[in-house]
Amino acid sequence: MNATRPPSIRDLQGLSGEEAARRLAVNGPNMLPGTSPKTFIGIVLGILVEPMFLMLLVAGGLYLALGDKAEAIFLLSFVFVVIGITVTQERKTQRAIESLRDLSAPRALVMREGQELRIPGRDVVLGDLLILHEGDRISADATLIDGQLDANESLLTGEAVPVAKLPGGERNLLFASTLVTRGVGLAEVTATAAATAVGQIGEALAGAEEPRSGLQLASRRLVRNLTVGGLILAALYFLINWLWNAQGLLESLLAGIALTMAILPEEIPVILTVFLALGAWRISQRKVLTRRVPSVEALGAISVLAVDKTGTLTENRMQVAELQLQSMHFVHAGAEELIEPFHELVEFAMLATPADPFDPMEKAIQQFGLHWLNGTEHVHAAWSPGFEYGLSPDILAMTRVFPIGMTTQHMLATKGAPEAVVDLCHLDAADAKRVLAQAEAMAARGLRVLGVARGRWQGESPPHSQHDFDFQFLGLLGFVDPPRPEVPAAIAECRAAGIRIIMLTGDHPATAMAIAREVGLSERADVITGAEIDTLEDPALRARLRHVDVCARLKPVQKLRLVRLLREDGEVVAMTGDGVNDAPALKAADVGIAMGKRGTDVARESAALVLLDDSFASIVAAIRQGRRIYDNITKATRFVFAVHMPIIALTLVPSLLHWPVMLMPVHIVLLELLIDPSCSIVFEAEPEADDIMQRPPRALADSPFAAGNIAAAAVQGIGAAGILLAGYGSMLALGIDVAHSRTAVFIALILGLFALILANRHPDHPLMAHSGMRNRWLRLMFLGIVLLLTLAVGVPYLRDVMGLSVPTAVTLAGSAILLALTFMWLEGLRLALRLLGRHAATAPARPIP
Repeated sequence: MNATRPPSIRDLQGLSGEEAARRLAVNGPNMLPGTSPKTFIGIVLGILVEPMFLMLLVAGGLYLALGDKAEAIFLLSFVFVVIGITVTQERKTQRAIESLRDLSAPRALVMREGQELRIPGRDVVLGDLLILHEGDRISADATLIDGQLDANESLLTGEAVPVAKLPGGERNLLFASTLVTRGVGLAEVTATAAATAVGQIGEALAGAEEPRSGLQLASRRLVRNLTVGGLILAALYFLINWLWNAQGLLESLLAGIALTMAILPEEIPVILTVFLALGAWRISQRKVLTRRVPSVEALGAISVLAVDKTGTLTENRMQVAELQLQSMHFVHAGAEELIEPFHELVEFAMLATPADPFDPMEKAIQQFGLHWLNGTEHVHAAWSPGFEYGLSPDILAMTRVFPIGMTTQHMLATKGAPEAVVDLCHLDAADAKRVLAQAEAMAARGLRVLGVARGRWQGESPPHSQHDFDFQFLGLLGFVDPPRPEVPAAIAECRAAGIRIIMLTGDHPATAMAIAREVGLSERADVITGAEIDTLEDPALRARLRHVDVCARLKPVQKLRLVRLLREDGEVVAMTGDGVNDAPALKAADVGIAMGKRGTDVARESAALVLLDDSFASIVAAIRQGRRIYDNITKATRFVFAVHMPIIALTLVPSLLHWPVMLMPVHIVLLELLIDPSCSIVFEAEPEADDIMQRPPRALADSPFAAGNIAAAAVQGIGAAGILLAGYGSMLALGIDVAHSRTAVFIALILGLFALILANRHPDHPLMAHSGMRNRWLRLMFLGIVLLLTLAVGVPYLRDVMGLSVPTAVTLAGSAILLALTFMWLEGLRLALRLLGRHAATAPARPIP
């Protein structure tokens, strides 16, 4: 069981920590040239081509042409404010992405100071000893000094056939970024970073930029279409003002620019960029690394979670749970002592196991034996085998042969698969049937079972096969990989959220079903095996999968087939995997999830997410976060479209009705200073809804830009716009001057913006519900609104630039009435939509069998 580990690893110490740190400081990190973060100049240049920025510059120029220097200076000063806000958002997003890149950097297993240590690939230095296994991506150029490997070097040579690697000679060279496809070995690093063969190729291998998500692409199309529509409408508005309202050319052009600025929802791309990047960063705080940001979108739509058993549902830590003699049974849990009849069984299980094992089951044997037998005559720490027989495809058992003194007498200790040990002991049919029945009963309880035997042999030349010895059968050992304690609650949470869990495992069906029952994965007794899967055509297998939650004895190629069939059946599938052969299925799933601790590099590179702790509960936490992120994008999108409606209406309608101008570019710029942080800070930080894991998964094709969401936003905004327009017209009709009327409406509009934030944070809650105040940024946002409003009406220079007046009692009363009506409208609309929702025909929740 230890045969796959390079025998000389234990004899090599590797570099010391101090020497490794010194070499890292001298030679630099083991990194290839990559993409550099955006510079301040690059960000500013990006802002210069944004439509809103260009509108701001043109409006400032027009004010100068009209001789309004105060307005021009005010507008142009906002150039620096916009740059500041954009730089802050860019840096915030950039920091989140860089944190993710640091987490996703390749890792290497090295030997340092005699200890195996997993380190970031960038920390590998010259002279490090790399421990390489199947599926590993080699982190630096190296020389193989022990073991035997096959490496895929197609990245360098274009040749897809793996190349055999052996110590010594010309075939011992390993190259950075190539892949170990078979074997295990120990290699000494000879070159790092740009000095490697792949580094010398050039910067063609520099990291590519993250592809944009589907939502980001859809948002850009939406913004582009709205921009075109806004420009057309603004052109018509310009002509109406110039030709119909008899305004001057520059004034008409300024009005058209104000309308364009009011229409452009430039916040949408910001929302998606910031929300997805920060969402991925937040998910990483829950031990889940997002390798591809677009996968964050799919998390909230997952309907089937296909998981491996070992290490995901269980702890991947074997322990001896039961012992079975012919007529006696021992259960470890709760036991106070191990009675004498079981001592021989444990003694020979330990003798059949290396003293310092690598295999988890062998470790469990040694730990169990030392716990119960330490200090007795049954522990033989000083014994060393003269020779041993390893596992083979023909005999699934291993035998260790110990010499007795200086004679030709030898003690034999054997352990292995029960059927193999029974065969070695040459039991008669009745005894063999009894032992195998006991083993099957233990397997049905979720145990992995080994048989143990002892024997004696006299001679000098060992026989060719273990079959040539005479053995006495001693008993059975049952091992358990205990379920993770957090798994049952996480599975219950998934089932409440409409997510079906399917176990895909290579284990025995009885073991798989026992764990499934223990963690509450399934109450159904049905299980399908890999052998059965191979006999079914796709339609029959697809139908069978609708009623089976446990798939056992699977091969990796069968996992790929199951994932494809589930997707064809309309499911959104997330799948976990850890091996090289799991990579195709991970890529085929909607969300591939690789194991970070025990997974291979190939699996991690094929997956969209990587579990840093291999825990099932972390997957559920990521799904919860994915739903929260999508919810918040939807809320922020609805708010953006709702808040732009009164801005558009207050810009457009007064001119059409020959009223004095209500909103000018300066007002719209001031509003944008509130809308941007509302989206990128307040809504991004919005806590999850209480029922987020009690509702069925959303359809993958759903979008925040769906007609229903935008229509609801439009109704909110149009109602608020109607109230504000009616108030403006009424005050003008009552003889209140333009400045006081504009001031009253502007105050109500600014505070109404906060009302729209409250209305869209939790559409199912009353606007002023105390339970909805968990967002710490909400109070800060309200204080910011009040501060900005105070400055706008309290500072003479700002008040004059925006055509406002010092508020009077009448002004404040008018603002209060308009704000109260806005709150009543939004709350009444919420109640009406809720009432309609109860009677509307809705899609039923996804049933969980």
